[in-house]
Amino acid sequence: MAKVIMNDKEMLRALTRLSYEIVERNKGVENILLLGIETRGVYLAKRIAERIAQIEGPVAVKGLDIKPYRDDWEGDKPEPAPEKDLTNKKVILVDDVLYTGRSIRAALDACIDRGRPAENSLAVLVDRGHRELPIRPDYIGKNIPTSRKERVRVHVQERDGEDAVLIE
Repeated sequence: MAKVIMNDKEMLRALTRLSYEIVERNKGVENILLLGIETRGVYLAKRIAERIAQIEGPVAVKGLDIKPYRDDWEGDKPEPAPEKDLTNKKVILVDDVLYTGRSIRAALDACIDRGRPAENSLAVLVDRGHRELPIRPDYIGKNIPTSRKERVRVHVQERDGEDAVLIE
């Protein structure tokens, strides 16, 4: 039985708060690139970009496929990215749930193939703890203490037909 941890309004408030924090800590939006980790991180990054545009001005958003960079990936290793599109950018990785930190490590490896950012930071909607790697988010929508047996699922309207964070 799934329990709703955040409903659509709570998600909206958390994303709005993240947007304000990003603008405040970066003293504006100059040179910022929101890099959404596929799949749901991309949708969240787009929403944060919309909020930031209302607050301060437009900010760039891109998606990032980390599958080939994961330590449990069994496919071919990726070719280096042809464009160094992250060089000198303030990259903010955006993901839905931070758990062990392995996805973020893969995202950082993917970023290295795409140039050398001026800064890297991490924004997550949910931090559930249980890190296996020394990774800490800079921007957190909500801390949700969980057991390793529980599963946190983020639903987004664009993909799942509803906005909610569930724990099973």
